[in-house]
Amino acid sequence: MTSRRDFLKASTLASTLLFVPRFLHALDAQDLKSLRDAGGRRLVVVQLSGGNDGLNTVIPFEDDLYFKARPTLGIRPQSGILTLDKGLGFNPAMRRLKGLYDQGHVAVLNSVGYPNPDRSHFRAMDIWQSGSGSDESLTTGWLGRYLDSNCAPCARPYNGLEVDDTLSLAMKGRQRKGLALKSPEKFHQLTQGRLLAKIGREQPAGSVSELDYLYKTLAETASSADYLYQKSKVYTSGVAYPNSEFGKRLKTTAELINSGVESRVFYVSLSGFDTHVRQQEQQARLLGDLSEGLGSFAEDLQKAGNFDDTLVLVFSEFGRRVSQNASNGTDHGTANNVLLLGGGLRRRGILNNAPDLRNLDAGDLKYQLDFRAVYATVLHDWLQADDKAILGRSFERLKGLV
Repeated sequence: MTSRRDFLKASTLASTLLFVPRFLHALDAQDLKSLRDAGGRRLVVVQLSGGNDGLNTVIPFEDDLYFKARPTLGIRPQSGILTLDKGLGFNPAMRRLKGLYDQGHVAVLNSVGYPNPDRSHFRAMDIWQSGSGSDESLTTGWLGRYLDSNCAPCARPYNGLEVDDTLSLAMKGRQRKGLALKSPEKFHQLTQGRLLAKIGREQPAGSVSELDYLYKTLAETASSADYLYQKSKVYTSGVAYPNSEFGKRLKTTAELINSGVESRVFYVSLSGFDTHVRQQEQQARLLGDLSEGLGSFAEDLQKAGNFDDTLVLVFSEFGRRVSQNASNGTDHGTANNVLLLGGGLRRRGILNNAPDLRNLDAGDLKYQLDFRAVYATVLHDWLQADDKAILGRSFERLKGLV
């Protein structure tokens, strides 16, 4: 049965498409080319929404100050910390990620942040998604600007895909935007049906360039929906994923990649990390979902031979305060860890020093590494793009990472 929400989406799309001219309905399949840069490489960004507590994700279990700041919330070695290197260990819920780490497929960056950090969820997420400084506001995202600068003239919206209902700022460029969809089948259904089959196909008299642009955008979206739907039939995953929304999104992403969809950027989110109260169980559940999901995703891509050409970047909008609060949780903080995952990593393991708990800024971690240096490295060294043009200035890249 069609939900009211789907009906409204379909009605809106149908009413807008009523006057799409014939020449834009029939996009030549030969024109549906994708990004030809990056040597076939792709990027998958995983957003941990809510501000994940990095200190209980990558745990400095050899530092007594960690347990002093977190007398009940600190995770002790006897609880099953998954030992890494340099006195750090993964949360006990992250067993599959630990397995990938042991295989040389994971890199950990500690204390990633930026000057004058913002503790608002909305503003901090805008900063990370746009790639801006805390003193500037951008209306485009870092990945959207990548699509702007590296798309061929005939590129389509599916060059960047977000597996969700709505498109994040990160995926919005000046000229080009990514495409948001929960599944290729449902998205395709919204562009089909009896109502859309009756659409008039003649260009209205007196149309102006703005309308032509609108028609073109809508027609590209419809053609992309058909392309993704047809491609998605090529591969059906046989790997077991977590039975969660995040697991389903990663499975959809893997099926699109393994089906041969020529997208360069994919974006998925896992929410619920705003752990002010009784953090331990909630975060463990979420990190378990993250770990199991990424483990299945890596297995899926490995079986299809696509793991070496895929890089996964995991981030959150900020970390949490070093000290626990009175509710056995943590409040909004600053710097955080970033995880990188893929078969093409050249540098692996713990890539910089553990957070310095002896040198805090009013109880918060000081950042060691600007997040835009990570973006610059991914853009230039992995996607072979002009990182300076996309980010608006130069940042020192991480040498030999990818």
